[in-house]
Amino acid sequence: MEKASFDPRVVKFFSNYLISRRTQYFWNSFSSPFFNVDIGVGQGSALSPILLALYLALFLHILENCLKNLKNLVSLLSFIDNGLLVAQNKSISFSNSLLFCSYNIVSDLLLKFSLLVEYLKTKVFHFSRLHGHFNPPPLDLFPLGSPILYPKESWRYLEFIFDRKLSFQQHIDFYSNRAISMVKCMKILENSVRGLNPHQKQLFYRSCVLPIALYGFQLWYYNKAPLSYPLKMLGKIQRKAAIWILGAFKISLSFGIESIMGLIIINLHLHKLSERLQLHAHFLPTNHILCSLIEPKTNNSTKLHLLSLGFLSKCQC
Repeated sequence: MEKASFDPRVVKFFSNYLISRRTQYFWNSFSSPFFNVDIGVGQGSALSPILLALYLALFLHILENCLKNLKNLVSLLSFIDNGLLVAQNKSISFSNSLLFCSYNIVSDLLLKFSLLVEYLKTKVFHFSRLHGHFNPPPLDLFPLGSPILYPKESWRYLEFIFDRKLSFQQHIDFYSNRAISMVKCMKILENSVRGLNPHQKQLFYRSCVLPIALYGFQLWYYNKAPLSYPLKMLGKIQRKAAIWILGAFKISLSFGIESIMGLIIINLHLHKLSERLQLHAHFLPTNHILCSLIEPKTNNSTKLHLLSLGFLSKCQC
C-alpha cells in the first residue's frame, strides 16, 4: 500500500477557505463578533426563498428609489435568483437604451451587495403588436461586460413559454404533446388479467395527464381570448384517453364515451378551474398585493384597477 501524501498548497488552500468562512452581522450600531459558518441551507429548502427575500429587500428598495430619481420607466421583477427587467415603449431603440441604463445600475448595485450577474444566462425578449415580419435590433451590453444579446423568437420563464404576439401557441403545443405522449404510454398499463380497471384508469388520467395538459392555462384562458385551437388540442387528448379508459372503438362519439366515464367536457372543466382560481384569490389576506387587482364587492363606487381580475378572467362571478 502506498503511503498517502498531501500537497502543502492544497492544505493551505483549505485552511484559507475555512478561515474565510467567517461572518459578522451588522444592525444599525450593533456589530456581532466573528463566528464560523460551517453549515448552510440546502438547495430546494423552503427556507431559501425567505432568507433570499430578506437579503434582497434592501437592494430592491434602493433600486426602486434610484430608478425613480432617474425617471427611468423600468420595473424589476424578482423570483428567487431570477431577475426580470421590464421596459414598455413604442420605440424598440428607446427601450433598449432604458434596459442598458437599468442593467448598468443593477449590476453595480449587486456588486456592492457582494452579488454577481450571470452574464451567460442573460437574455432579451421583445413583445410587439405589429403585423408581419418583426426584426428587433440586438441589445449591446458589451461595454458593461455582458455579451451582445440578440432577441429570441420565444422565451421560457418559470416553465411558461411566451411568444412575441402572446398567442401562447408554442406553450399549448409543448404541454399538449407531453400529455399526448403520456396517454400513448398509458397503454402499457393495460392488461386483461392484472391491468387497471376503468375507474383506476380514469383516476390516473385526471391525476397525471390533465395537470400537465392544463399547466399555465391562465395565460391563454381569459375573457375574449380565441379558444378554438387550445380546445381542439385538449379535446384530442381527452378523446384518446376516454377511448383507452373505456376500451371503445375509435369511431365512438366523444361526448358519449366521456359521459360514460364521468369526464367533464374540457371547456366546462376549464370554466370550473377558472372559477375556483378566483375563489382562492378572495381568501388572500387584505394586505396581499393581489387584492389590489381584485374587483371590490362591497363598494360599487370604487374604480376598477386596469388589471382587475374581472377584466382578465374568462368567467366573471
